[in-house]
Amino acid sequence: MTAQRTLGINGIGRIGKLTLWHHLGRDDFDRFVVNTGRPVGTSLESVVQYLSKDSTYGPLHRFLFGRSGTRDMSVVDEDKGLISAYGKEIVILREARNPRDIPWREHGVALVVDCTGTFRDPHAEADAPRGSLRGHLAAGAAVVVQSSPFKTRQKGVPLPDDAAILIHGINDYQFDPARHTLVSAASCTTTALAHMMRPLLERDLTKDMITAGMSTIHAVTNSQPVLDAVPKAGATDLRKTRGAVGNVVLTSTNAAAALEQVMPEIGTIGFMADSVRVPTQSVSLIILNVTFQSETRPDGTVTVERETINAIYREAAESEARGLLKFSDEQNVSTDMLGEDAAVVIEGAETHTRTGFMNLKVPPRTPGEAGGDVVRVPLTHVKVFGWYDNEMGSYTYRLGELTVRAAQSM
Repeated sequence: MTAQRTLGINGIGRIGKLTLWHHLGRDDFDRFVVNTGRPVGTSLESVVQYLSKDSTYGPLHRFLFGRSGTRDMSVVDEDKGLISAYGKEIVILREARNPRDIPWREHGVALVVDCTGTFRDPHAEADAPRGSLRGHLAAGAAVVVQSSPFKTRQKGVPLPDDAAILIHGINDYQFDPARHTLVSAASCTTTALAHMMRPLLERDLTKDMITAGMSTIHAVTNSQPVLDAVPKAGATDLRKTRGAVGNVVLTSTNAAAALEQVMPEIGTIGFMADSVRVPTQSVSLIILNVTFQSETRPDGTVTVERETINAIYREAAESEARGLLKFSDEQNVSTDMLGEDAAVVIEGAETHTRTGFMNLKVPPRTPGEAGGDVVRVPLTHVKVFGWYDNEMGSYTYRLGELTVRAAQSM
């Protein structure tokens, strides 16, 4: 068995579990080594039951094969942690929490997807007391793909030379196996936002943005408690400790800052981002607001209009972003997008534009000259809505594609 055909997964929370599901449905890996970091339930059968079912996406066999599918996951060897699933082998490791102690080398694992969300600092050394991404490298991995954004306490310090933030379909081609050992797949929101922004930035009519902002109406995550909880020491956002089931929770997102690292041109735009958590299981919605300086046609209409924006997204969905960005003229609700295989789905029926005029006074051309001309500049505000299945269809599928690209390059 070659190392490239074996995938290591650290953590089987939401993204770790769905990452395994995704790759069980493909033929890029035929062996998986999954580290839970602790005992699960009463036996390996508890792991099998956890992996076989999901409250959001249903049973695994239906996810893989539709209504005709049958369950095919069973314990082979309790002591060795060996499970058989749909013709593939899964080894469950249930002891080490610190990445440097996980026996990747002994199990022939060269590529690891870390889905814990715990080890996020690419600067942290392999022997960091609480663990680090580099611990995986010390334990035998050659490349680590992280299913969350990098986060470091060293503010203003650039990423290490061997680290990169890559989004499938945006800049994943930059992966260099001779250089990169740590890769962040960014976040679900950053992934969707990148695919919303790219078509606008690649068209002459819309590339020169004045300001932009986004709000994500985001489904709950396991970082939120079901009921109110006591904040941890040092917690600054007390709203994140309030019950997720019965509240709409205002919070923050680093999607705009992360996007700037992937698409540097964002840095020239005054970009703001925020998040609102709502009590749904999955599928989130980006509301993107962008302001452009428009041009006026001879008939008085402006060049940036609702249909102009929708035409850009339609064209992208059929050409350079095919399979990643989708355009819909239908009136959708969030559950319609559950499992949708797209980084983002544009809700074209809700695209809006409004144009106002700003009076700009032109300074006199020579000192002492009286007055100055007044120029009316049309400014068009655009609002675009984009759906994304933040757990599976938008994020885990894109993470899976990035993982396969890394494996094929190694």
